Amino acid sequence: MHAQVSTESIREAITKVTSVVDRKNTRPILAYTLVEANEGQLSFSATDLEVSAKIKIDAITEVPGSFCVNAKNFSDILRELPNSNLELKLDEKENSLKIDCGDIHFTLLIYKNEDFPQLIFQNKSNEFSVQSEKLQEIISKTQHAISTDETRLFLNGIYLQEIDSKLRAVATDGHRLSMIDTEIDDNNIDNLINGIIIPRKGVNELKRVAETYPKSLINISVDDSFMYVNCDEKYFLSIRLISREYPKYQAVIPQKTTFSMSADKASLFDALRRIKIMSNEKSNGVRVKFTEKEIVLMANHPSLGDAREKLAVDYNGKEMEIGFNAKYLIDTLATFDDGEIQFEINNEFSAVVIKSPAIPHMLGIIMPLKL
Repeated sequence: MHAQVSTESIREAITKVTSVVDRKNTRPILAYTLVEANEGQLSFSATDLEVSAKIKIDAITEVPGSFCVNAKNFSDILRELPNSNLELKLDEKENSLKIDCGDIHFTLLIYKNEDFPQLIFQNKSNEFSVQSEKLQEIISKTQHAISTDETRLFLNGIYLQEIDSKLRAVATDGHRLSMIDTEIDDNNIDNLINGIIIPRKGVNELKRVAETYPKSLINISVDDSFMYVNCDEKYFLSIRLISREYPKYQAVIPQKTTFSMSADKASLFDALRRIKIMSNEKSNGVRVKFTEKEIVLMANHPSLGDAREKLAVDYNGKEMEIGFNAKYLIDTLATFDDGEIQFEINNEFSAVVIKSPAIPHMLGIIMPLKL
């Protein structure tokens, strides 16, 4: 194999695909990147057998070929090279890759590509398309609520489901929930009527694809075990889905609420960040007292002191005091745009719904905290 390519493009490609490599894998070959040169392109693939990534870049490929090279070692070298042109030469007799960048020369030992897992990156049978901006919004509005509890695997991802011809995304950890419905101009999303769960790592890689191509259509298809992603025939993902049933999240969402509070999102967000400083580090507990035309935010730290702040709001319900995990509340508010924010409340013990008139297709749920 003999190829020429710019350092910047190969560096960017390797950085992206090696993000899926698991440093603690039990199979040595999984620490390697598969490099293939053919017909004016270089492609790079990496996997941990749960999430796989492949990127194609333009290059001058004088002689085709393929090999496996240590992902971290290759990435570390590329990171330190100057922005210039790079030559890759495969010496099959010495089982090595020669990297030439001006007066800089490296020789890396390689593995045969036959040892690398066979990866599948596409299933055209039920493919649908999503604008990358919409995919970014779906992830940014829900990702914060993914559970980190490894004993509840079914909550360790984002749930995608087709509801009324819309693509619904839900994430919850049992204490908070975020949900957003997105209009998709593609009838094939009805394949998601039973829903799929995309694991946290897959969500991160999906977000990376959307950010890399912010104005592109991202093609997605699924089978019983995997989600396949293809963007511009250049960036590919294969994500093993969580094979569990997602909980009945609809049961958590109140069908109707009794009281409503409206406030300026930025003012409430900043006040919560201030009051949180004096909350207990373990619970992040704050008290919110709802009274006519105002709320009072309070926190007390047994060994540091307390804090209290009043905030003018639009509220005409009964006076009540509700405990919240300040971090959960701040994370949820951060997903909404500045402007009016609405809290829909029944009582001190039931779930609180958070909405914004600016994003009617989205809601957040926060469970009260006993303080």
